[in-house]
Amino acid sequence: MVACLLLRAWSRGPAVGPGAPCRLLSASSGPGQYLHRSVVPTMHFQDSLPRLPIPKLEDTIRRYLSAQKPLLDDGQFRKTEQFCKSFENGIGKELHEQLVAQDKQNKHTSYISGPWFDMYLTARDSIVLNFNPFMAFNPDPKSEYNDQLTRATNMTVSAIRFLRTLRAGLLEPEVFHLNPAKSDTDTFKKLIRFVPSSLSWYGAYLVNAYPLDMSQYFRLFNSTRLPRPGRDELFTDDKARHLLVLRKGHFYVFDVLDEDGNIVNASEIQAHLKYILSDNSPAPEFPLAYLGSENRDVWAELRQKLVSDGNEENLRKVDSAVFCLCLDDFPIKDLVHLSHNMLHGDGTNRWFDKSFNLIIAKDGTAAVHFEHAWGDGVAVLRFFNEVFKDSTQAPAVTPQSQPVRADSSVAVQKLSFKLNDALKAGISAAKEKFDATTKTLTIDLIRFQRGGKEFLKKQKLSPDSVAQLAFQMAFLRQYGQTVATYESCSTAAFKHGRTETIRPASIFTKRCSEAFVREPSKHSAKELQQMMAECSKYHGQLTKEAAMGQGFDRHLFALRYLAAAKGIVLPELYLDPAYGQINHNILSTSTLNSPAVNIGGFAPVVPDGFGIGYREEQAQGPGTQGT
Repeated sequence: MVACLLLRAWSRGPAVGPGAPCRLLSASSGPGQYLHRSVVPTMHFQDSLPRLPIPKLEDTIRRYLSAQKPLLDDGQFRKTEQFCKSFENGIGKELHEQLVAQDKQNKHTSYISGPWFDMYLTARDSIVLNFNPFMAFNPDPKSEYNDQLTRATNMTVSAIRFLRTLRAGLLEPEVFHLNPAKSDTDTFKKLIRFVPSSLSWYGAYLVNAYPLDMSQYFRLFNSTRLPRPGRDELFTDDKARHLLVLRKGHFYVFDVLDEDGNIVNASEIQAHLKYILSDNSPAPEFPLAYLGSENRDVWAELRQKLVSDGNEENLRKVDSAVFCLCLDDFPIKDLVHLSHNMLHGDGTNRWFDKSFNLIIAKDGTAAVHFEHAWGDGVAVLRFFNEVFKDSTQAPAVTPQSQPVRADSSVAVQKLSFKLNDALKAGISAAKEKFDATTKTLTIDLIRFQRGGKEFLKKQKLSPDSVAQLAFQMAFLRQYGQTVATYESCSTAAFKHGRTETIRPASIFTKRCSEAFVREPSKHSAKELQQMMAECSKYHGQLTKEAAMGQGFDRHLFALRYLAAAKGIVLPELYLDPAYGQINHNILSTSTLNSPAVNIGGFAPVVPDGFGIGYREEQAQGPGTQGT
């Protein structure tokens, strides 16, 4: 099976509605320094967030066996059942008790936070395709604002406004509102700000509002994953004031914050970006960016050579930059081309280790490509939404704006790296690997234009469960089997929560898929509808459990991590081929919904797998594109 990325979308119908309203320009000083000024401090709820619960061991075993049932034959299942019983009554029980005791001593964090950081940072595979995903923005509703220089300037200023708003504590706290009419109001905000931080979460809970963990947000800016032998390091330098710009494989830096921490005038930023876009230098013979796509130990060794060769200061500028802006010299042809370009590109014009790369193509098509160790989709999506909203509703410059006369040749520094023969050979080898690996990736997408979310809700079916059921049916039809399937679910409702796994392949989806694919004539429409309803109900239960930290994957992972840390021989449950099989996720899936997102995706997590990103399409105005 060829490794394949599928990008799937639910559509609610054709793009309709009037064009975007006219907008006022915001100054780059005074109010234009911030996105908004929240009356509730950004981190107001952080101290009182509930702690991520450790599930009961018997619940974890029960859920694990339920997930294994559709993947194993009777003989295999009985063996796995035996391993589970032995684990639950023996070493598993001891490890669980130790995990609970350890968790009680570390109330400032979650039981999964440390092991999860370690899982990412000790992985030695390339982060390209294996870890880093992307999200592409919708075009600016006013087409003339999609000019590359205009959009790059506006998005850069909006991104820095986000940084300033966050660091000033003026960014609205991230809250999931179940009853917005009660909780997402000025009255509630004015009241809750006076509730002490140690109690504020409970005040929100009383009106069905659930504040989310924001501990990852500081890593959005001035942050880079540094390659180190054995385990990488997350580096942040929040004192740095410069932006890193990549174009045609060249590296440029210039300040976007002044000495007082204010945003540099937008027309100066525009002038510096125009200067970079006018640089006619040919692409470097040995593009440094390829090194970030290497095996992490190989990259760590080559980075040390770079430092030893006199490149330490320049590397520091790359690592500490506020973020990385990538200006591509070509337009986007279609959504498949967009996905390839934003997921991996040609390897020369991205700094894959940066917390995020803001990529803007020649035609203004824009995306965020992000490194995954430091954080999850909740933080990145919030940043993404705010940047889209601010850059389209309060743009810093217009297409008619003329850049100020700035001495960009002085303000903009082009970084030059000294490369010896060993480094040149390393770059050439990295390029070969990069090209060979990206050639194995096939990307396709489907736009489904019937039914949709509202229709399914009227049938009392969960739209997400139907999407997941469709994936199960498609795989069964194509390959004749049910396989390990992963759906990501955020646990950001808890302090230092990360993610939990929903296991969409169940005995219900298997039965329903086989009925539709193998024997549709044996069942009446009513029977098929009933099977879909059972799938929906069970999927809803799994989703709620995962969101509440009651899955089985993270718990079993933490117990295994603890056993390794204590030098305990790996328990038999983890040596069972069934455990390896359920963690070989042939179908890796994730969804997100946002009016700012055009399309998003990630590569398969195993060589013989599929990475399936899917979303409901938002209704859009004229001149915009959807998936």
